[in-house]
Amino acid sequence: MTTNADDARRCAWLPLANLVAHAIARLPQPLLLACGAALAWLSAPLLRKRQRYAQVNLALCFPELDARARARLRRATWRATITGLFELVRAWFAPRAAVTRLVDVEGLEHVHAARASGRGVLLLTGHFPHSELGGRALADALGLPLAVVVRRNAHPCMERWMDAARRRAFADTIGKKDVRALLRTLSRGGLVAYSADQNFTYQNAFVPFFGVQASTLVATSDIARRSGAVVLPYWFLRGDDGRYRLWIEPPWDGWPSDDPAADAARYMRELERVVRMRPEQYLWVHRRFKTRPPGEPDVYR
Repeated sequence: MTTNADDARRCAWLPLANLVAHAIARLPQPLLLACGAALAWLSAPLLRKRQRYAQVNLALCFPELDARARARLRRATWRATITGLFELVRAWFAPRAAVTRLVDVEGLEHVHAARASGRGVLLLTGHFPHSELGGRALADALGLPLAVVVRRNAHPCMERWMDAARRRAFADTIGKKDVRALLRTLSRGGLVAYSADQNFTYQNAFVPFFGVQASTLVATSDIARRSGAVVLPYWFLRGDDGRYRLWIEPPWDGWPSDDPAADAARYMRELERVVRMRPEQYLWVHRRFKTRPPGEPDVYR
């Protein structure tokens, strides 16, 4: 049985973590990106499994590239992934001005039009290393409460720190399996940032993603129907100059439909379109193709 004193001892590092995070969040953008590149170089020998996942994914999704080009893309992907840790800290701890001056925003009128209808808004995106920075920039640009769907951390102290940090930037955090809370927020007219592009083993269908059959959640369009929310795709990418472009697109015609698998396939097509703009910035270190159609082998062996 644990006591409050035990919890305090285990989580004694939290104040120091906050101090370090505040300092990182205020770094000039060139220095933050340089720190990401340096940590990527230092961590590369230690995290070979994640790099192997990226290597497999890139070989499956970009067969037109030769080995040298794929190796360059894998290194760039690793750099973007590790830099994403610094961008995550910026998302949670940076003052508003430090975020807004780095981001060019387009398409806010689509959110305002959706809200004028009195409906909730499901802001649909994908898993990029800097996704939460994009959510923070969107919340700041709108000046409205924005909730985010997140994966909870199994370590109690880490979850305590991450949830408190996220609540500095967002109105609420919703666990990725807490569908009831998600529906409640949307049905009350709330705004929620949401991604459903990772491997799923339940409520799933196999749909093409970069020409590979990918196990994809089909419940997203059902959530939109049940909540009555307007679904708006939004995307967030970093340019070569270190600045970010955030853009919100109008709702997809006929989405959601009465075919959840077709809706999931449309989501993957739209995501692929955006990933191809900056392929190194997608989260390729995840086992996106872990679940295979019947009879197909494990691609990550």
